[in-house]
Amino acid sequence: MYGQGRKKGNRNAALIMDAVHVVIGALVVILAVITFLNPEGNQILLPVIFVLAAILNICNGVYKYRLSGRDTAKKAASVWLFALAAFLIVVAVVSAISIWR
Repeated sequence: MYGQGRKKGNRNAALIMDAVHVVIGALVVILAVITFLNPEGNQILLPVIFVLAAILNICNGVYKYRLSGRDTAKKAASVWLFALAAFLIVVAVVSAISIWR
């Protein structure tokens, strides 16, 4: 049937998104703990944390956009995630510049 392949793809995408959430979430927590244990020595990890958070928001935005179909409210939610990711990238760049100065 026509709709069966699409549902299976949605389940696979959801499984991939769960894996992405676990991996990036674990990385962010580990890097945050390392950063706060020795803030002076590990300042460079802060921009990395912001970039990982931006990557997670981009992945969520792509996932929501692909599932939105014609629903404009869901597309607006995905655009919001892309905007938040852009903001986090700007924060990462500003943080990196301030650390390296």
